[in-house]
Amino acid sequence: MSKTHFGYQSVSETEKALRVRGVFDSVAKRYDLMNDLMSMGLHRVWKAYAVAVAAVREGDRVLDVAGGTGDLARAFARRVGSAGLVVHTDINEAMLREGRNRLIDEGIVVPTSICDAESLPFRTGSFDLISVAFGLRNMTRKPLALAEMERVLRPGGRLLVLEFSKVAPALEQAYDWYSFHVLPRLGQWVAGDADSYRYLAESIRMHPAQQELKAMMKSVGFGHVDVHNLTAGVVALHIGIKC
Repeated sequence: MSKTHFGYQSVSETEKALRVRGVFDSVAKRYDLMNDLMSMGLHRVWKAYAVAVAAVREGDRVLDVAGGTGDLARAFARRVGSAGLVVHTDINEAMLREGRNRLIDEGIVVPTSICDAESLPFRTGSFDLISVAFGLRNMTRKPLALAEMERVLRPGGRLLVLEFSKVAPALEQAYDWYSFHVLPRLGQWVAGDADSYRYLAESIRMHPAQQELKAMMKSVGFGHVDVHNLTAGVVALHIGIKC
């Protein structure tokens, strides 16, 4: 069986999927609060930037992959209008349920589906835009997931990948200290789970850096990929265009 990484550990692909599921089952109820605390609210700015760059229009068809608690699905639904479509998906039922309930509480009803990004249950060329925010790094076979997203985009459609990335060298030492000393303590204090947040810090270090992810996206068929570094590279937004 093929090996992959779960944080800094080497595990089988099957074990990684199960362990990632356990992480998000554990943090689902406190996920948004922890995001606010961990990023000092910046995750909202990063997502707002991604939504602005997406520039979806009324009538567009949007797929939100690893949509979790629904921040991007909410923003896109308000822009595509009744003529458009936003599909809110996640592989983790607990996260998806949290997102669905929050959307409904705000009067937003969109199709919601448990969905594995490595095997998307949609027809080729179904969507104008696909978004995946802070979910790609947890996927076991990233090239396969990216290839599936490319498949279900229409020609000229765009994939937006918002993800933690390689921070500027001048900030590495401070960023490492914050990630491995502060985040697990926050996780224990707020969510009663230090290990899950230690994994999240490790998973960021194992995720492809900006240029590596750009090359990966081009290798699966995206004809053009732009990279926008945010907050000195703490986060990067990759925009891939299907030619």
